[in-house]
Amino acid sequence: MSESLSTWLDRIERLHAKPIDLGLDRVRAVASRLDLRFDVPTIVVGGTNGKGSTCAMLDAMLRAAGYRVGLYTSPHLLRFNERARIDGADAGDDALIAQFEAVEAARGDITLTYFEFTTLAILRLFSHAKLDAAVLEVGLGGRLDAVNIVDADASIVTSVAIDHVDYLGTTRELIGAEKAHIYRRGKPAICSDPQPSQSLLDYAHTIGADLWRFGHDFNYQGDRQQWAYVGRQVRRASLPYPALRGANQLLNASGALAALEALGPQLPVSQQAVRQGLLTVHLPARFQVLPGKPAIVLDVAHNPHAAAVLVQNLDMMGFYPRTHALFGMLRDKDIAGVVDRVHDKIDHWHVAPTPGARGTTAADIAHYIRAIPDALVTEYPSFAAAFASVREQATPDDRILAFGSFLSVAEVLSAIGETNKPNETKASHAHRLVG
Repeated sequence: MSESLSTWLDRIERLHAKPIDLGLDRVRAVASRLDLRFDVPTIVVGGTNGKGSTCAMLDAMLRAAGYRVGLYTSPHLLRFNERARIDGADAGDDALIAQFEAVEAARGDITLTYFEFTTLAILRLFSHAKLDAAVLEVGLGGRLDAVNIVDADASIVTSVAIDHVDYLGTTRELIGAEKAHIYRRGKPAICSDPQPSQSLLDYAHTIGADLWRFGHDFNYQGDRQQWAYVGRQVRRASLPYPALRGANQLLNASGALAALEALGPQLPVSQQAVRQGLLTVHLPARFQVLPGKPAIVLDVAHNPHAAAVLVQNLDMMGFYPRTHALFGMLRDKDIAGVVDRVHDKIDHWHVAPTPGARGTTAADIAHYIRAIPDALVTEYPSFAAAFASVREQATPDDRILAFGSFLSVAEVLSAIGETNKPNETKASHAHRLVG
C-alpha cells in the first residue's frame, strides 16, 4: 500500500536541518539528475506582494485563450494540492506522490528543504503534463529561490517592499536586487512596481534584459465602469475590472498584460480571452468578501506594505458600526508594522496561536496590539474558538476581518466551512514556506 500525501509531506519536512536554506546548488544538482527541462513558454513571477494575484490572472487569461496551463503558487490555504494546478484543476494526490518518488530516487544523499523538494516535484509534474504554458510563482526573494533554476521566457517583479529581512536584507535596495535575479538576458523583464528600487533597474540593465517598466512601457487608464491597458504596441480598451477585489489589482493586471504583450508571438491572447480571464479569475483570501451578513473579509496581508493596501480596500467598503479582526502572524514577520497600519480600522482584535517553528502565541500577538492606546484584544486557544466567539458578538451590520498569515486565515476558512472537503491535506503544511 502506497503512502499517503500527508505522510510524504511530513517526511519531506524532516529531510533538511533548516526550514529555509536559500541556495541553488542542491536544487540544480537534483534537477540535473531528473533531466528537468521546460519546452513551453514560461512566466516566472516574483515580488513582495501581488504575486499570487498576477499569477492567477495570467492563468485565467491564458486558459480562456484555450491554452493548457500549469500554475505553481505557494503557500496554500487548505490543501497542498492547491500549489500545482493544471488546466485549472488541483493536481491529484497520486500524481504528486509519483513525482515525490522520482525526486526521492534522484536526490541520493542530497538533502532538500520542504520547498525545494516540492518545487522540483511540481516542476517535473509540469514537464510531463503536455502543457502549452507555465506560470511559476517565486517562493521567497528570487536570486536563491528554487524556482529560479527555470530560465523564464518572461519574468515579472510585482513589487519591492520590506519583508523577510532575515533572508533578503533590511532595505528596498537589497531586496530589489534579490528579486531582480529572476530576470534573464534578452528576455522580457516586467516591473509592475511604480517606484522600483534602483538596484532592480541596474541589474536589469547590467544583464541586458528587455526591461518593461510600469509608467514607461505600459500603463492603465480607467473609470468606474471599465479600464484600458496601454503597452508598447498593444492597447486593450473596454476591459472589465478583475474579479479579484482590491486597490492594486489593476496594477497587477497591467503587469500580467505586459507579459502577454511581450510574449504575443509565442502565446497570442485575444481581447475576448483577456476579458473572460479577468471576469472569471479566482484567488481565495486576497481581499475576498464572503456573501452574507455580517460581512466577512479574508486577506493574507502579512507585511506593512500589504497591510497599507488592505486599509485602502477596507475604506472602499463603506461604513460598518464595528470591525472585528481575527489576526495572527508568524514571529519572523513585522507584526508591529502591520498592527500600526491597520489599528485605526479595528474595534476589537481577536488573536490565537499560529503553529510551527515560526509560529507565535496568542499572548505574543496581543502584546503588539496592547501597545496601541485603548486597543481591545481578546486571546483564544484557536481561531476556530475565536471565530465562534466573534460570530456571537457581531451584529449583522458589523464587519469581520480575518487577516495575517496564511495559516491564520486558513484556520478561519476551515471554521467557516466554506471550502472544507473530505480527505484533504489541510493547512498544517502551510507554514513551511513564507505565509
